[in-house]
Amino acid sequence: MSQQDIPAFEALKIKSNYLRNTIAESLDNPITGAIAPDDQLLIKFHGVYQQQNRDLDEERRRQKLEPLYSYLIRIRVPGGITTAAQWKAIDKLADTYADGELKLTTRQAFQFHAVLKRNLKTTIREINDTLLDTLAACGDVNRNVMSSANPWESAVHAEVAEHARQISAHLSPQTGAYHEIWLDKELVAGGEPEVEPLYGKTYLPRKFKIAMAIPPRNDTDVLSNDLGFVAIVEHGVLKGYNLAVGGGMGYSFGNNATYPRVADIAGYIPAEKVVEAAEAVVVFQRDHGNRQDRKQARLKYTIDNYGLDYFRSELKRTHGLVLEPARPFDFTTQGDDYGWHQDTNGNWHFTLFVEGGKLTDKHGIAAKTAVREIAGFHTGSFILTGNQNLTIAQITPSDKPKIESVFTKYNIPDGNIHSQLRLHSIACAALPYCGLSFAEAERYLPVLVDKIEELLKKYGLSNEPISIRMTGCPNGCGRPFLGEIALVGRAPGKYNLYLGASFSGNRLNKLYKEMLGEEEILAAIDPLLADFSADRQPGEHFGDFVVRKGYVKAVEAGKLFHEN
Repeated sequence: MSQQDIPAFEALKIKSNYLRNTIAESLDNPITGAIAPDDQLLIKFHGVYQQQNRDLDEERRRQKLEPLYSYLIRIRVPGGITTAAQWKAIDKLADTYADGELKLTTRQAFQFHAVLKRNLKTTIREINDTLLDTLAACGDVNRNVMSSANPWESAVHAEVAEHARQISAHLSPQTGAYHEIWLDKELVAGGEPEVEPLYGKTYLPRKFKIAMAIPPRNDTDVLSNDLGFVAIVEHGVLKGYNLAVGGGMGYSFGNNATYPRVADIAGYIPAEKVVEAAEAVVVFQRDHGNRQDRKQARLKYTIDNYGLDYFRSELKRTHGLVLEPARPFDFTTQGDDYGWHQDTNGNWHFTLFVEGGKLTDKHGIAAKTAVREIAGFHTGSFILTGNQNLTIAQITPSDKPKIESVFTKYNIPDGNIHSQLRLHSIACAALPYCGLSFAEAERYLPVLVDKIEELLKKYGLSNEPISIRMTGCPNGCGRPFLGEIALVGRAPGKYNLYLGASFSGNRLNKLYKEMLGEEEILAAIDPLLADFSADRQPGEHFGDFVVRKGYVKAVEAGKLFHEN
């Protein structure tokens, strides 16, 4: 490829000196709250996005001020597992440098919003002091590796969580830029030129996501990832993993060459090959992914373009990895298991519902304060789930009454008081900070769920588990296309309504109606719920029902997503 044929972003990565570019100079510029345009692209690799508060844009324009630029910081937490000390430190940082709220993401990571440029270095340095980091939480690299939520649920869960940690460590970028820019580590003079042994100067064509899941619970939406490991367990022993490749949620409105996709099961590997397999798939994507068109650069398109047979042959050629035939497995749910549960060692675990992943003190429920107080004496772990919730794990029998007392003190309700629809809801952050968002999500979904709950009550469906997801745009951060009901922002106050995904996360949904406001959404859902109540089959989920009744067609492959 000649120099003039290299796409702009690929050229930027090459000239960036392994993700340094002029980030340090941009941070030191006191004239603006923004950083240079090229650096805005590269700081994503460091776990940072430049944003602006869109709620204030009009007023600041009137005052002839630049937008109120601030920064999203994403903290990488492999498997979502944090200590009590880490939780207390992250909570304090949110109050000190961010907007005071803790966002728990759908990838088991923490997210800060509204961090000002002058506080970026200090915040990231103090995050690293907790032994967590932000490196590769975003950018064209492997991102936070997800794992089934509670490693203390069983020996298998612990082993899978450890594999997630090993994969994360193995696939982390090796550039020294992160430590130089954010932690003031000195550049080492002399010696061999720096290299990225796995990624090279151009890293990956696009972002890359990995998740682990243990059937029958698909609490990581494993098939929505570029690479998924589905645990195969026999008689309580982890034998290996089915390899799932080519998942991904985002697409672009008006571009039918883009589509969400559920991963294919490519074969089986023994457990001891898990890190090697992860590297082999990353290498395949590194070498074969589309670097000319970023909208076609995810592994899902690479798999569709080359096919599984070629994919398998490349894994054998580059790493000597031979995939065995896939083993049978079955998923039954994507949701979390709320409330109290006791393990075989006598310890307790509590999963707390966190609506939209935003842990705050509001509406008389001081959830953020309660968890902070618990972190002051809890000797176990805090685990972020793939559904934006929080599991307080390894609670000793003696501490259980103390935690229950804290819940009472701060009005923390038992998860059972919520409808099943609310407990199976996910929303992306959207407005006011996300520059890609067309409409509200996190701030609006609870209000809409209130109104849908009235319809559910009318039809006797309040206890019926139905997954609902809302995003401000089609990029897929809240995995909307795996919701039985999904609302994707199209314009302010207007959403596309998608129906028909499976409750277990192995089938996409389908566009049902476009550009709906609230009244139109409720009017569209009302007769569907009435019919579901009257004509569902025993054990039938809502997503399966709307497909069986012909409201939408089943979407078994990404390429069929746009077909009429």
